[in-house]
Amino acid sequence: MRDYKAIYEEWLSNPYYDEETRNELAAIRDDEKEIMERFHMDLEFGTAGLRGIIGAGTNRMNKYVVRRATQGLADYIIEQGGQDKGVAIAYDSRHMSIEFSDEVARTLAANGIKAYRFESLRPTPELSFAVRYLGCIAGINITASHNPANYNGYKVYWEDGAQFTPPHDKAVTEHVLAITDMSVCKTMSKEDAEAAGLYITIGKDVDDPYIAEVKKTILHPDVIREMADSIRIVYTPLHGTGHVPVMRMLRELGFTQVYEVPEQAEPDGDFPTVSYPNPESKAAFELGLKLAKEKDADLVLATDPDADRLGVYVRDSESGEYIPLTGNMSGALLCEYELSQRKAMGTLPADAFVVESIVSTDLIKAVAAGWDVEAKEVLTGFKWIGREILKAEGEGSGQYVFGMEESYGCLIGTYARDKDAISAVTSLCEAAAFYKKQGKTLWDAMKDMYLKYGYYRENVKTIELAGIEGLQMIRKIMDTLREEPPVSFDAYRVERFRDYSNDVIRDFRPGKEGKTPTGLAKSNVLYFELNDNAWVCVRPSGTEPKLKIYTGVKGSDAENASALSDALQTDISGKIDKIMK
Repeated sequence: MRDYKAIYEEWLSNPYYDEETRNELAAIRDDEKEIMERFHMDLEFGTAGLRGIIGAGTNRMNKYVVRRATQGLADYIIEQGGQDKGVAIAYDSRHMSIEFSDEVARTLAANGIKAYRFESLRPTPELSFAVRYLGCIAGINITASHNPANYNGYKVYWEDGAQFTPPHDKAVTEHVLAITDMSVCKTMSKEDAEAAGLYITIGKDVDDPYIAEVKKTILHPDVIREMADSIRIVYTPLHGTGHVPVMRMLRELGFTQVYEVPEQAEPDGDFPTVSYPNPESKAAFELGLKLAKEKDADLVLATDPDADRLGVYVRDSESGEYIPLTGNMSGALLCEYELSQRKAMGTLPADAFVVESIVSTDLIKAVAAGWDVEAKEVLTGFKWIGREILKAEGEGSGQYVFGMEESYGCLIGTYARDKDAISAVTSLCEAAAFYKKQGKTLWDAMKDMYLKYGYYRENVKTIELAGIEGLQMIRKIMDTLREEPPVSFDAYRVERFRDYSNDVIRDFRPGKEGKTPTGLAKSNVLYFELNDNAWVCVRPSGTEPKLKIYTGVKGSDAENASALSDALQTDISGKIDKIMK
């Protein structure tokens, strides 16, 4: 471990760090553990860039860490000869987002790189769109997505509009790590940057083209107009960036019965009505479900603070209750709708393909096969889906129509290269109108899918392992499972074992024993393919101090699938509990 105490003392005494920072650090002088947590490492890039707790220190989100990351990115951009293209910058409603995004723009400007910064908060997918629309070399979004209120983050995008992947992510990280003296990071005043034409404020000039592209994903505008007064929609942006674009889209498409949760409509970095602004959480829907019952709504929608993830509840016509759809369920529902309707309209390309992450439902593969469409798998992180789009465009090897992750994110079309909850909201509302015209709810459509393709059920368990001890435990669990892979889970046997860190697939099936490459980038992910369409995957989170355990099964009916899923998750969780003891 590095000499974290010496780094702490340097921050405490160096006049380069402002008085507020030094006072914050002076207040923890007698807290050895806190000093160690803040300074034992630099905040690292994960699957989505930087993300961490706001505060002073090298392992925290603050203006100096942001400035250093931006300087490293600027150095790489200049090395690549892309400084004349500029960088797009967006930010969300979190604490310090305005300040951090301004810090980014001024550091870029000081390096001679034009910064296009949004005038106010914008959703992540619009930043992805803006990078390509403005012809930028890169993009930066200040957001911590769905993390708690004390977090913020820094997402980096490359010129294709996707979050950066190798070799760019590793190269930028190397440039950032090469900066050992924070004071060498360049900056300048906003006034001077604007005068030099290097600090450009953007807004409606990007908003309108983005909204226009989202509208192009709508398949049946006539059905929306016909059913607009019949569909009742409750929506909450959870105090984030979705409020303006979602309400604009639904209004302009013609939906008339849209009810926004008033307590959660305005941006607020404290997220006062939710402890965890995550649309995966039932607690985040408490106010939305209350309003839905008052309005007799057909569906309840929630977007996370940066509006790239969408959570959904749909009404069951039989019971009248609202049923939550997991990210796998809503993604599969949208995939089926897109493929089936484009097939019926004659607009589904012959070389169409869909993409999903390796921890997403196998129902997507079944849906794709049902419409004779290729299904591709990628690592976790929507940047890999973006990379597949770029690859197909460059090689002319197919046309992307849909991509999703189990973590409540999907993208229809190629105008952006990140998951887009704005588009997901509008398409799901369109689907609700389409099915309602047929006398069905979205839940009826979901049940029809299970009858058609089989009862797929997925489960994910998250183990929070914070701090240095947590990192060590995560490493121990992954190393143990890698070196001593189980031969079975519950009643299932392991047929193939994928170790993405070592780029190897070990096949245990009789007569097929051997090793082959995974075909994907190296990543600390372990995946167990089991018999009877079941699977287990274990990986550390790339954005939070957590270990994630994913399972998937296919049952004979809903009850059987649920029982199989619970048993499989119990087994793998038990194996990990033993390793932790």
